[in-house]
Amino acid sequence: MDSIKWFIPNVEAPTWTDALAATVIVVVGLVIIFLVIRPIVMKTATFLEKKQHPVLSDISKYTFPAFRNALIFTLVLTALSLLFEVWLFDAPKMQRLIKSVYIYFVFKALYDILSFYLRNPARFETDENQDILTPFFLRISKVIIMIIAMFSIASVWSFNLEGFLTALGLTGVALAFGIRDTLAHIFGGMSVALDKPFQIGDWIMTADGKIDGTIEDINLRSTVIQTSDQGLVYVPNSFLVNRPIYNLSKREQRKIEHYLFVSNENNEENIVNFMASLHEQIAMHPKTLKNIIHVAMDELRPSSCRIIIRYFANTNDTAEMLRIKQDILFAAMHSMERFEIQLVETRQEQFVWNDTN
Repeated sequence: MDSIKWFIPNVEAPTWTDALAATVIVVVGLVIIFLVIRPIVMKTATFLEKKQHPVLSDISKYTFPAFRNALIFTLVLTALSLLFEVWLFDAPKMQRLIKSVYIYFVFKALYDILSFYLRNPARFETDENQDILTPFFLRISKVIIMIIAMFSIASVWSFNLEGFLTALGLTGVALAFGIRDTLAHIFGGMSVALDKPFQIGDWIMTADGKIDGTIEDINLRSTVIQTSDQGLVYVPNSFLVNRPIYNLSKREQRKIEHYLFVSNENNEENIVNFMASLHEQIAMHPKTLKNIIHVAMDELRPSSCRIIIRYFANTNDTAEMLRIKQDILFAAMHSMERFEIQLVETRQEQFVWNDTN
């Protein structure tokens, strides 16, 4: 009691009646919180979900634990006030502690909802083209929430914020030189988020071909890319922003090219007819772009000529593009049989070409 009186001078020694009343308050309060308030909050969240308000539903559901703990804290303080016959909320030495705890619970509620959306970014989306920004800014928001909470609690305890900020600024300048690469990655991530060259789920490739894969995640320092062999690559953001990036997911057509090496012994008229027939069959395919079709001889060698076949498929799906390519190759085979076109081995022809030079 002497220790408690040092902290709260007006405290009175508890009696059995006070202890029983305090216990009843705690038990009844917990029953109300878990059997009345919690079901109401959960039913409200379910109602909002059915009314197509998922964000409000998530806020109701995932901020409740922090506010529940705040209610329990209030309940305990009320019971202790009854036990010691002094209103603890007015005790000078308790007010700062109580304010700090309430501030903590408020920011903990914000932190919890941000953590939920970071794990489930699709729940927060209102536009399918914004999911690249959501995880990035949610992480930044969590850091900002922690910083604001720290300074808010410090101000309650009359902490010298000016001196702290001055020291922090000087320290920050010194640290900036040591972590300039990390800062470059962070600002690179901000550039990626603002420019929006790609989003999570996009298939990208750098101009040098060193990076080729699907975007899995974008965080403060790096971008996680899943490569074609199902491996994960963590690419620093500054590396991406300083290189041309092809967003292959944004394509609406895919270019397809074939090369056929036909023997010079073939009849010229047959070669011309073969190319015209193949051009017509490509144009008749339902999945090809009709205004860009190239079937022509583009290279002459000592014993063969090369025929280029270039066209565009109206799809960005790789599997469908390969099926279209297969259809055209079969059409080429049938046309070669029809016009008696003979192919030559490419490697052998290359050897002959180099040998003649």
